[in-house]
Amino acid sequence: MTARSTRSTTAKTRTSRLAAVAAVAVVGSVLLTACGDQTEGGSATPTKSGDTASGNANAAPLFSKLPADIQKAGVIKVGTDASYAPMEFTEGGKIVGVDPDIAAALGKQLGVDFQFTSGTFDGLITSIYTGRQDLIMSSMTDNKKRQEGLDDNGKKIGKGIDFVDYFSSGVSLLVKKGNPQGINSLDDLCGKTVAVQRGTIYEDTFKAQATKCGANKLTIQAFDTDAEAQTRVKAGGAVADLNDYPVAAYIAKTSGGGNDFEVVGSQSDVGLFGIGVSKDNTQLRDAVKEALDAIIKDGTYADALKKWDVEDSAVKSATVNAGK
Repeated sequence: MTARSTRSTTAKTRTSRLAAVAAVAVVGSVLLTACGDQTEGGSATPTKSGDTASGNANAAPLFSKLPADIQKAGVIKVGTDASYAPMEFTEGGKIVGVDPDIAAALGKQLGVDFQFTSGTFDGLITSIYTGRQDLIMSSMTDNKKRQEGLDDNGKKIGKGIDFVDYFSSGVSLLVKKGNPQGINSLDDLCGKTVAVQRGTIYEDTFKAQATKCGANKLTIQAFDTDAEAQTRVKAGGAVADLNDYPVAAYIAKTSGGGNDFEVVGSQSDVGLFGIGVSKDNTQLRDAVKEALDAIIKDGTYADALKKWDVEDSAVKSATVNAGK
């Protein structure tokens, strides 16, 4: 999200996660933003990723690859912040989304349940340090700062974590259904009006494009919430909004029964989301990597992405610490 120039060590890469939450609110999804730091137990009721597991361990091809303590427990504990639809959000008291569906597929390969617990995003890395969680699956961007345990100023604040990279995401334009203005790139916005949430990196992207447009003026209408920006586009007062690709795709799929918006053009500023794991647990990291490669090969990974209309974010193979 550069739209992704602010890659914080303790927050999602997006400068304003509220943009995503507001985007979901406009289409009427029921979200639960869990309270409390993951290290202190102030989290939502744990949700298992599926009936994969412990009972079918003997049939799971990669069960033996797991650390002995996880084999014995039959569960991998996963920290998330379930307020980022469609990646992870709460519906009917259960954590659902892209990440839980991918986790369910991984669980079938590994023969254990992935048990998701929702808490605050800035407590997720700490929950790995303390051992409260085994993994992080929360649309967390893999970058060098997180790998090395550095804050935004380059100061060492922890030992860092490893990432198994499983999802590729950038930012995308959201336009009115049917794309009446024929928008396919940022350059197509010159001479037109766009809507965006104020104070986000998306607004910065539009401002940079406005400079590029020069005399062929790009007019930017900034709003307090992304929901307001979407309403402006829907009403025809602006030709486009800008958001993270998976969020934009989810809005396009759900708002007005899929009749309000569509995503156009290619993603820009693409980066990798990673499954976070302790640097001290390379056996678990490598088992997850092998399981991810297996579900990519057998197609269940693609099925999970297709369910949420985010196929364009697929990775071709699992990598470790490939983020920059």
